[in-house]
Amino acid sequence: MILRSLKEELGATSYPGRGIVLGKSDDGQYLVMAYFIMGRSENSRNRVFIPDGDGLKTKAFDESRMTDPSLIIYAPVRVLGEVTIVTNGDQTDTVYDTMKQGGTFEDALRTRTFEPDAPNYTPRISGLAEPREDRYRLSILKSADGDPSSVRRCFYEYTAPKAGRGHFIHTYQGDGNPLPSFEGEPAEITLKGDIDAFTEEVWNSLNADNRVSLFTRYIRLSDGKTETRLVNKNQ
Repeated sequence: MILRSLKEELGATSYPGRGIVLGKSDDGQYLVMAYFIMGRSENSRNRVFIPDGDGLKTKAFDESRMTDPSLIIYAPVRVLGEVTIVTNGDQTDTVYDTMKQGGTFEDALRTRTFEPDAPNYTPRISGLAEPREDRYRLSILKSADGDPSSVRRCFYEYTAPKAGRGHFIHTYQGDGNPLPSFEGEPAEITLKGDIDAFTEEVWNSLNADNRVSLFTRYIRLSDGKTETRLVNKNQ
């Protein structure tokens, strides 16, 4: 099987929208995480990532230009004990609250659907990094071929992942009107280098006009220690 790099995978998609990468570093010491957002409208592009404790929030870059905060202002990353939750919407809080009460990642997402942004019905993508178990999970909640009356909830679990391998899931298959939802299983990709090389690869592989913000994190398997990078187009 010939695997593509994340650069090659991103290059094959004209507009991936929002994306999550989870995997293991090539030295086998870290779980690797990335979350990026892109935008076509002025409202979507008017954002930055800011730290929020161990997690992350989106924020309007210019508050005076914000027209609708729904669906674009949320906490993409939250940390609960030793696990890190990453999603493309307010389902981050649903997962956090459910797991805090003893439920599971899957339990939480079975209470949610895709976003109510007809006609796109943007999928909700989510990930969970569990360093103690040497495991990560991914999920996508989407409409059935654009039919909002039918929901498809897909879950993927990767235990003891191979070093230098990861999985990439994103909201859109490409550009269009309406935007076509992601299809198939998360793409398996190769991962190389430290967090700075990884961050540079992801950011430079995103369309320069549409990229907005990027979060990356390396979580050391031996003790859970993290390294994090943020890149914002708006400065």
